[in-house]
Amino acid sequence: MSAFVDPPPGEWAPLPETGRDEVVLVTGISGSGKSIALHALEDAGYFCVDNLPPELLRDFIRLEHERWTRRVAVAVDVRTIGSLPLLLPLIDSLRSDGIKVRSLFLDASTDALVRRFSETRRPHPLSSVPAGGDAARALVEAIELERELLAELREKSTVIDTSQLRPGVLRAWVRGLAGARESALTLVFESFAFKQGVPLDADYVFDMRALPNPYYVRELRPLTGRDAPVAAYLEAQSDVREMLEQIATFIERWLPAFEDNQRSYLTVALGCTGGQHRSVYGVQWLAQRFDGRQATLIRHRELDARG
Repeated sequence: MSAFVDPPPGEWAPLPETGRDEVVLVTGISGSGKSIALHALEDAGYFCVDNLPPELLRDFIRLEHERWTRRVAVAVDVRTIGSLPLLLPLIDSLRSDGIKVRSLFLDASTDALVRRFSETRRPHPLSSVPAGGDAARALVEAIELERELLAELREKSTVIDTSQLRPGVLRAWVRGLAGARESALTLVFESFAFKQGVPLDADYVFDMRALPNPYYVRELRPLTGRDAPVAAYLEAQSDVREMLEQIATFIERWLPAFEDNQRSYLTVALGCTGGQHRSVYGVQWLAQRFDGRQATLIRHRELDARG
């Protein structure tokens, strides 16, 4: 007799209990770096499967329960377009069975995606160019269609904006998310430069450009918000303290609501002009404020990009 029994229509057969019930689901827009993320998870000890049809996900997890010596990561994307409607109900069902599903969605700006497809000369999975048609326009239309198809899944996932990330930085960020300590919700604090664009992965964005700028203090200009002289300068500014206290109070007020909504991560982005001083200091300050009572991760988009 088969170990796998098909559930009645509209239902999912319960999975057996196990001590290591965790699955990382990697999805996102084509060209956003899913292969890099999957390789990073594989290097971190995950057993990874690429492009698994959603219909097979439950049976695959059931099979892994028999050995379950490694954590599992599965990549699902628009290549299985016909099965995508099954994915969200399946995720909810798995979570109701006690399976910890971390859904990681990789995204990037349309400009970045067009550039990547042009460089690799690979076709978009939804792109078809009629004879004599405009290939660039067809590519943009395919990307926008994919965004529409995956919009609901994106809303239920932790998002990483890879538009300006080098592969090494993306690998480090994915490993950080996967290795975050057990918590109902992990706070991700991210600094960025407004002149480089607002991160697509931010749940909340706070603008620190109204605060005094250490860039205009000659001896502080080459330093960053992680350096003690810059921290001392900003700590002495009452406006800086007041803004950060208000941001912290806002987060504390709404954290329980996000936890009740079964969110795994909440990304709070702080921006300034160059992403070097004020926003970096603010991220460090907030991470320290919440450390010890909430799982926290730190990202400095512009500083990380420098290597």
